Amino acid sequence: MSTIETLAQKLAIDTLKVQDASGEERLYVEVGQVLGAASQSLEEAFLTEMRVRLAERKAREFLNKKVAALQAQLETRAET
Repeated sequence: MSTIETLAQKLAIDTLKVQDASGEERLYVEVGQVLGAASQSLEEAFLTEMRVRLAERKAREFLNKKVAALQAQLETRAET
């Protein structure tokens, strides 16, 4: 893993923690703008990390809802 990828990964993890704690859903955009003023390469790597992590969260939430619905269906069937 390159230095840029490593830094982008760590920054994305930290940004998500602050974003979750503060409720600012678009904080990563502001962080990206700060990065862009200093390093376009790091900005791109960071935004990619953020998009991937946010997409994974949405997919995980979707799957968790599906599993919960299936479990509820199975419990309903078992009760009848």
